[in-house]
Amino acid sequence: MKDFNGRAAVITGAASGIGLGMARAFAGAGMKVALLDVRAGPLEAALADLRALGADAMAVVTDVSDAAAVETAAARVEANFGRIDIACNNAGVLVHGKAVEEITPAEWDWVLGVNLHGVIHGIRAFLPRIRRHGDGGHIVNTASIGGFQVGAAMQTPAYAVSKFAVVALSEGLRNDLRGTNIGVSVFAPAAVETGIYGSPLHKPERFGGPDSSGEHTPDFIRAGMTPDQAGRRVLAAIAANDFYVFTHMQTRDWLLARHSEIIAGYDAAQRWEAGEPHPVPRMKT
Repeated sequence: MKDFNGRAAVITGAASGIGLGMARAFAGAGMKVALLDVRAGPLEAALADLRALGADAMAVVTDVSDAAAVETAAARVEANFGRIDIACNNAGVLVHGKAVEEITPAEWDWVLGVNLHGVIHGIRAFLPRIRRHGDGGHIVNTASIGGFQVGAAMQTPAYAVSKFAVVALSEGLRNDLRGTNIGVSVFAPAAVETGIYGSPLHKPERFGGPDSSGEHTPDFIRAGMTPDQAGRRVLAAIAANDFYVFTHMQTRDWLLARHSEIIAGYDAAQRWEAGEPHPVPRMKT
């Protein structure tokens, strides 16, 4: 996709952060933009921001963890713009500062409901509408560099689980859409200056309600790439039809280190297959 003028894009988690950065980049390329977010107040502010830039934009309050809500929003966007060309499944939340055994069932439901099922619901609602007009399009699923490696210092295991799953889901979707005129990208940013660490402050009651674990945003997030830079990165990736979309070159070494460990595991398996003796623990008698 090289010509974006007049195309229609829908973005989830669009009231702030990366979602709003995408919206600004898309509007700057001449696209119509639909903003979806669960937070009504910030969503209205984001819509005003886009319209001040001269964009043809709309907003729909949407809880992406609810399949019916996403389907309703998709129908409204299609009715308003007449089509959907680009769908960015971007909404995300975070539980941090907890070990795996400390994360509650409600917190697991919330993180997986938004980060994974939100992407699944988006694909099911938006993809048929992109197919419908026959002019091609693109789907962007926001994962994270945390979807490729689990940083020990981050203490965000539930988030990493959801983002690993988004990477796998996106790889499966790419396989499904090979040979079509619909592209797929999986966006894997590292530190971007967003409010995602504050997401527990907005946790719905059905997932346990707001909690204070979202009161502090780490300094490395505050000093991260701007949302507008992230949005421009996504726009460039769509134009190039890139699948894996990274943002920070230093994270390449993180993935090389992880894959070195994986290769070491294969080396151990090869030695085992070859019959190399291994110390076997023996039961004390």
